[in-house]
Amino acid sequence: MKLLQRCAGLVVLLLPVFVQQAHAHGGVVEEEDVCVIRISYLKAHFKIYQPLTSGHKEFCEDLPDATESIFVMEYLHDEMRRVPVDFRIVRDVTGKGRFARWDDVAAIDDLESVTVMYQAPAIEPDVFTAIYDFAEEGDYIGVVTATPDTGERLHIAVFPFEVGYTGFGYWPVVVGLLLLAELLYLYMSGRLARWWR
Repeated sequence: MKLLQRCAGLVVLLLPVFVQQAHAHGGVVEEEDVCVIRISYLKAHFKIYQPLTSGHKEFCEDLPDATESIFVMEYLHDEMRRVPVDFRIVRDVTGKGRFARWDDVAAIDDLESVTVMYQAPAIEPDVFTAIYDFAEEGDYIGVVTATPDTGERLHIAVFPFEVGYTGFGYWPVVVGLLLLAELLYLYMSGRLARWWR
């Protein structure tokens, strides 16, 4: 019985972790139905459009099709309006998948060879836009860098994403944990034993 109680406690503790990771990975998070990218402590509204296949539908990260994609950031901090911002998309060769971070990208031996798109630093007063036409599906990593006047890298956001995304992500794990929690509750309350009689 104590083992079951511990398992139930573990499920309850892990559930928020999996739910959070189902909604947020990398530098993009969903806040109040709006996608927000965190570039260090700076924030911007972040949207991706695929007008040729999805019209005006907005995406946070994972994209359904390998097609022309428009990445849009609307700055929420004045500092972002004054510093050059660049944008890079690299093929994910880190082996880290959803958990890739800047250190993993920086450790790539030849970053240029896996870079599929690079938009040079530019100062955009309100909205930053980048367009890239994906030639093939796969796993990618987006890197946004805001550089201060000193030329040193100050603010970096890294967000792994998938093009051709058709999977369920973490939802099967979340649903499985919920079902396990329900079964443990039924067992511990004695209802499961009554049903078997």
